[in-house]
Amino acid sequence: MLCVQLRLWLQPGTRVCAVTWQSIHKLASLQKATALPQKKMQSLLYPFSSLQGYLDRSVDKSQFQLFHPSLEDMVEAEKLFCSSPSHKIDYYTSAERMDHAPALKQPEVCFIGRSNVGKSSLIKALFSLTPEVEVRVSKTPGHTKKMNFFRVGKAFTIVDMPGYGHNAPKDFVDMVEPYLYMRKNLVRTFLLVDGSVGLQKADLIALEMCEEMKCPYVMVVTKIDKCGHGTLLTNLISLQDVVKTQTTNCFPQPFLISSLNFGGVYFLRCFIAHVTGSIRLKDTCQS
Repeated sequence: MLCVQLRLWLQPGTRVCAVTWQSIHKLASLQKATALPQKKMQSLLYPFSSLQGYLDRSVDKSQFQLFHPSLEDMVEAEKLFCSSPSHKIDYYTSAERMDHAPALKQPEVCFIGRSNVGKSSLIKALFSLTPEVEVRVSKTPGHTKKMNFFRVGKAFTIVDMPGYGHNAPKDFVDMVEPYLYMRKNLVRTFLLVDGSVGLQKADLIALEMCEEMKCPYVMVVTKIDKCGHGTLLTNLISLQDVVKTQTTNCFPQPFLISSLNFGGVYFLRCFIAHVTGSIRLKDTCQS
């Protein structure tokens, strides 16, 4: 049924990304994802669906489905991540300190996380439909040393923040805290946690920082393809307990991501488009 609906929305005449398919990942677009078997496609669009069967009946599953966009919503969001002459997506600039940050008016979202959590890889996956946008990904932890700003037309800006923990910039706190506290057009912060190892001490410190700054944020669980269901669920439930008991500014639902196979990437694109006011969802949800 999902495939049928999506193919109807992507029939000839529907505006979709004008990209050279040979230059992008085969799963970068929803249009390509429809060629997959139903169960596989479902797990990529809604990653939590593949875990539900392993959860104990006593676990409240509604907390993992507060934001549940329709396929039609995801199609609309995907269009924003496709560059065109009238909607240019590009790397704009970098800044080492808040007073060097560009004065931009459009809504902004930022990504922070421990070094080697897969932050730059995720941003690269988000922009995979526009391969000319250069997002540098390194195997060396702590590669990102500055705040990197990427403009998505006139719709919104995505900011790749330096990683904390191993090999982090010495002035990480002086760089990040003023940004989170003073950036008036910042509408959401995404705090990334490695799903294969769970919350670490450095993650808890970052979480406390977000709470102190009183900025709305979301937990994004990365590398869900790097561990088994049991490990992932254990770490996910542990994270949810922390969110429930220790936060007031965190969106209750964690987002599951695999930048390698694009699991959850379409979902996250839709949430970004939603919180920046770039699309209006067809279905009601909490956010």
